[in-house]
Amino acid sequence: MHPQRKQKLLIILFMLGGISLAVTLMLVALKENINLFYTPSQIAAGEAPKHRTIRAGGMVVEGSVRRADDDLTVRFDVSDGNSSVTLSFTGILPDLFREGQGIVAMGKINESGDFIASEVLAKHDENYMPPEVADAMEKAKFEKKYGATHDDNSGKPRTAESY
Repeated sequence: MHPQRKQKLLIILFMLGGISLAVTLMLVALKENINLFYTPSQIAAGEAPKHRTIRAGGMVVEGSVRRADDDLTVRFDVSDGNSSVTLSFTGILPDLFREGQGIVAMGKINESGDFIASEVLAKHDENYMPPEVADAMEKAKFEKKYGATHDDNSGKPRTAESY
């Protein structure tokens, strides 16, 4: 192989290696920082990963808010219409937080299956609902009304998204 051709080949290989390393590092960083949204039904079914930061949302169940006497810990249930999950949050809740309102919480599920929220976001007016919560509520209403039916071609259950 000609020395000049060999030098060009080495330069191209180093450039490809550098680009591959940069893309790999970028993908690893994105994977660690992504917070996926899970509905209370998915969390109750065990689909949500444990010890990983996720977002959960739904409507705060009426009469479910329980405040601790000795600290700022608040426990409340969140429902999507099918299932409800108990969330625990230590801190000051947003001013707009109340029963019957939509919320999105960011946190982790511990070993015992409890959702420990690190941040709670409440909707900002009576007409707004976070898109993830609205989709989850619509899907839960559809499945409650029609149930999951099987698609003839795939054998997989059909839900609101598959129609």
